[in-house]
Amino acid sequence: MRLVSVGEMRAADHYTIEKLGIPSLVLMEEAGRHVTELCLGLLRKQPTQGPVVIWAGRGNNGGDGFVVARRLKQAGYYPEVFLVCPDPEQIKGAARKNLDILRRLHLPVRRAWSRDEISAAAAKARRASMQVDALLGTGTKGDLAGPLAEAVAAMNKTTAPIVAVDLPSGLNADTGEISAPVVKANYTVTIGRAKPGLVTYPGAEYVGELRVADIGIPDYAYDCREPKTFLIESHDVAALLPPWPQTAHKGNRGRVFVAAGSTGLTGAACLTSRAALRSGAGLVTLGVPESLHNLMEIKLTEVMTSPLPDAGSGILGRSASEAILEHANSADSLAIGPGLGQGEGLAHIMATIVQKSTVPTVIDADGLNALPVGAEILADKRAPLVLTPHPGELARLAGITVAAVQARRLPLARELAQKWGVVLVLKGARTIVATPKGSCYINPTGGPALATAGSGDVLTGMVAAFLARGLTAIEAALAGTYVHGLAGDLAAKRSGSELGIVAGDLISILPEAFATI
Repeated sequence: MRLVSVGEMRAADHYTIEKLGIPSLVLMEEAGRHVTELCLGLLRKQPTQGPVVIWAGRGNNGGDGFVVARRLKQAGYYPEVFLVCPDPEQIKGAARKNLDILRRLHLPVRRAWSRDEISAAAAKARRASMQVDALLGTGTKGDLAGPLAEAVAAMNKTTAPIVAVDLPSGLNADTGEISAPVVKANYTVTIGRAKPGLVTYPGAEYVGELRVADIGIPDYAYDCREPKTFLIESHDVAALLPPWPQTAHKGNRGRVFVAAGSTGLTGAACLTSRAALRSGAGLVTLGVPESLHNLMEIKLTEVMTSPLPDAGSGILGRSASEAILEHANSADSLAIGPGLGQGEGLAHIMATIVQKSTVPTVIDADGLNALPVGAEILADKRAPLVLTPHPGELARLAGITVAAVQARRLPLARELAQKWGVVLVLKGARTIVATPKGSCYINPTGGPALATAGSGDVLTGMVAAFLARGLTAIEAALAGTYVHGLAGDLAAKRSGSELGIVAGDLISILPEAFATI
């Protein structure tokens, strides 16, 4: 699904009004109708019918709220509008026309700007059956302050459910960044098309259930300039993974070489290798420190193993870099990093792999930790790279804090993928896949069931398998991320709980996940 930025949405509005001649009053009426239909459906399920409090700003978002008030009144409910604006005369255009209609209908419209006025509105909201957030639209950026911030805080203190018009006030629709405070909506009806900030964290936490309202803006009205942002969908992934032909054999289903594991961390190597096999790779070879080789021979049956130079205590030595390159050159993809530990030679190994390998490569976990801060070395790469960091790993690489990563997940992933020239998979709730050209993909699958040791190792093996199958780095990251999350969802559904799921469960359920898409 193509997501639209604030600028693209504004341009589409302008095109529809100015070029097609559809008045803004008509678009506002359609927006208000969609919001009202949701409100009516919710209100009819409630045992008691208190007033519906509508918090309206002075822009078109407020105008949508005025339409909602009128339509709720016509349906037999009792809306009360609180205008968070110093002077109602500031309201112009289609919003003003709808405000004037409310006045002619004698529907209550009160100002809520002073502290006493906002307190009065808050008191009414505490007795309300529902609230509608029509304060601020997509054009608002930065922290809210003054009466607007007080209104948002008052809204959030009540127990009445909140329906947000277009977006929760205070949320950045482009990036998902949030102001302080931001409305915590139960439902959001976004107008035209979904915006990136509504489906990525931290913003997604404040959206509640998301609905998209088609108000009559045609598809061709939307600007299609780069960079683009998308929501990954099942049919997108299915198109990347067509069925194997009947003549397929293990030699043409892709060969993966995995360099992983160290003393105490052999589980990561096993999970990565087994996930690659379960994701369709025909042949998988695991390279491990020589002192661990016999153990892995016993532990793995379908995966081939190869001993690599050992620095002692089950950690790869510097000379392992050439052995890894030799194995990789005989494979179709390389996965490196899971469970490699913190050996002194790892920085040399990773530098060698980045600078000399010509095989599409996935770098994860300790492989990422062995790259230098700033990751300037990535400029010397010779092969397509997929990096799969969790927020902590990305924070170290970028030289910032984890909090800074989480606050700006979408724009930061886009910025670093372009800077480093890699496909960057920023793991976490709504994992983001960012490309070297600036496009970003937000993954809707997965949840708390994936928050378990080894889950990331499984993803690494999956992406490596898709690379070996011949998918591009972007395609492999998209398919791996989506199916990985889907496996978590299916495992949780099968068990009846997101508790108790382990990484091995994800591998076991992968065939079912592939059958689902």
